[in-house]
Amino acid sequence: MTALARHMPNHEAVLNALPHAILSVDGQGRVVDANTAAEAFFDISAPVMRRNFLKDLLPFGSPLLALIEQVRERNAPVNEYRVDLGSPRLGGERPVDIQVAPMQDQAGGVVIMLQERTIADKMDRQLTHRGAARSVTALAAMLAHEIKNPLSGIRGAAQLLEQSVDDPDRALTQLICDEADRIVKLVDRMEVFSDERPVARSPVNIHVVLEHVKKLAQSGFARKIKFVEDYDPSLPPVHANKDQLIQVILNLVKNAAEAIDGNPEGEIILTTGFKPGVRLSVPGSASRVSLPIEVCIKDNGPGVAPDLLPYLFDPFVTTKTSGTGLGLALVAKIVGDHGGIVECESQNKRTVFRILLPMYRSDRSA
Repeated sequence: MTALARHMPNHEAVLNALPHAILSVDGQGRVVDANTAAEAFFDISAPVMRRNFLKDLLPFGSPLLALIEQVRERNAPVNEYRVDLGSPRLGGERPVDIQVAPMQDQAGGVVIMLQERTIADKMDRQLTHRGAARSVTALAAMLAHEIKNPLSGIRGAAQLLEQSVDDPDRALTQLICDEADRIVKLVDRMEVFSDERPVARSPVNIHVVLEHVKKLAQSGFARKIKFVEDYDPSLPPVHANKDQLIQVILNLVKNAAEAIDGNPEGEIILTTGFKPGVRLSVPGSASRVSLPIEVCIKDNGPGVAPDLLPYLFDPFVTTKTSGTGLGLALVAKIVGDHGGIVECESQNKRTVFRILLPMYRSDRSA
């Protein structure tokens, strides 16, 4: 064996090292081979895939099948972007960029590469969430100045009137005071968004935070709900503010409990994991931050309406009749202040709020 041959890479090892799903399909549409990423994408092992036709792995009428036919007719590669390969088995939306190329040595054979859009969409959504948080910041500063001052005058006038009116009318002056107080509380909640001070962060054990939130929930609003934990005990600490992290997780767990709404089979699943491949570009800087710590809060409630899902982290968007729509906007702001990502995936009986955070490094400057 020559020195060159000894250093030639194993083709199978190269394909399995690629992060994108790659499949080869013969002229009859049967799967010939698949790499590790394809196994993960379809949640089926390569040997099982080889016993199936590609159409059996895809939803009925999938656009991927039409693309393959185009490639066979033209005998030339075809690219298609943002194609949804989601199905009940694969779960929800699965947007991918597709590249299909003919195999010249096999009649009708094609090679398919699927590049998931999930990470890119996370980045796009995160920038949107940060923009929404900034809009709330400006609104909160304006409200604090323009609303709270006149409200104090209205409340003071109502108190003066209360001293000179008859008992039947006193209830009306009390109503004025109560409503003024309610508006002040709402403005106070929004003033949190105008706090632009740097977040004081330190190494935080995410499992300590999750256990603390679980105890709070089980002693109060979620005492009748089953909790399931699936933790990676080897996770390093996150670089975060512990109190703010508790606020974020508590808010998401409370939302999950309210979504379950007394369902006797309702459960909340808390998971953690390590995702080393996720990196985020920092605005205004050439650096990229690694976000390997993943925290998920899952519930089996009815899910979020599809038309509401893209705007879930925007201010004043809520499904609750008595909600203000500021809870998830605050979650987005806090996670964004930590340099992280928060997103939601939802379908009936499966809603997942996923948070990606930077881990703590001892060489990190304060």
